[in-house]
Amino acid sequence: MTVVSDIRAKTPDELTGMLLDLRKEQFNLRFQRATGQQENTSRVRAVRRDIARVKTILAERARSAVAG
Repeated sequence: MTVVSDIRAKTPDELTGMLLDLRKEQFNLRFQRATGQQENTSRVRAVRRDIARVKTILAERARSAVAG
């Protein structure tokens, strides 16, 4: 699980890269679950929430750029 302050400290390019990595991890976890190889089931939830955190911060920055 990623701390929000760490995410906020990153640049938009870093956040986009982080989002891509998280999506790849999410895909791999779904694949592991489908094949019955998944050991850490709580990681699926943590990755999903990290994706939401990154997307929220990117959206906040986009809104503030338009408004400001």
